Amino acid sequence: MPEGHTLHRLAKLHHQRFAGGVVRVSSPQGRFAEGAALVDGRTLVRAEAWGKHLLHHYDSGVAVHVHLGLYGTFTESAGPLGDPVGQVRMRMVGAGRADAQLYGADLRGPTACEVLHQPEVAALTARLGPDPLRRNADPSPARDRIRRSARPLGALLMDQKVLAGVGNVYRAELLFRHGISPHRPGRELSPAEWDELWADLVELMRVGVRRGKIVVVRREHDHGAPSYTEGKPRTYVYRRAGDPCRLCGSTVLHSVLDGRNLFWCPSCQPS
Repeated sequence: MPEGHTLHRLAKLHHQRFAGGVVRVSSPQGRFAEGAALVDGRTLVRAEAWGKHLLHHYDSGVAVHVHLGLYGTFTESAGPLGDPVGQVRMRMVGAGRADAQLYGADLRGPTACEVLHQPEVAALTARLGPDPLRRNADPSPARDRIRRSARPLGALLMDQKVLAGVGNVYRAELLFRHGISPHRPGRELSPAEWDELWADLVELMRVGVRRGKIVVVRREHDHGAPSYTEGKPRTYVYRRAGDPCRLCGSTVLHSVLDGRNLFWCPSCQPS
């Protein structure tokens, strides 16, 4: 499932290409036909991301909400567009300014693609924890929820009601970088440790937005291993079960926590 940096990159791209101009919205597949009709021909005011949720706000006061889920993707291309290929849930075509390049975006396979009114948008965002990528995000609600909880940190960091936008890769790598076991109860995390986790998470996710991929390995630990090749996540433990830890040589372990794969080094992240 795409993590928060992917949605923020999409929001930035869509805002640059479509905001300020009239957007033609359709549903070639037909499953979003009614929603598309509500925003077709309207002006896109802004595009933004909250965690793993993408929102397109239109001048009529409604927003199109997209959650990509496991299989959702946007295909972007310069206009004019050809006939849709595959099951295109939503097609957007427009230019932010009269003299701007025409662009199109085809959405396939999302978990959610729906029109929301502003009270519904407010209810959606109110359910989410602070997003490390949003300007002036307040981390204190996440800190308080974590330090009141007996649940393991590995579960809390993935709970979108606690932190918005953090997925499996950032969860595993953040805890490794700070030598914290994913099984440690949240209430055992010190305020100083939380401050360090939050600051590091903000920086790592900003790198993800800039580079379009997750990069978490510190320069002093980058030895040019095969898994560091272009196009693959640069990780310490994620999807490395059974391999030696890059720092200590211990075997990277794997288990399932709350239905999601969990990776950690038992030596660098002692329980």
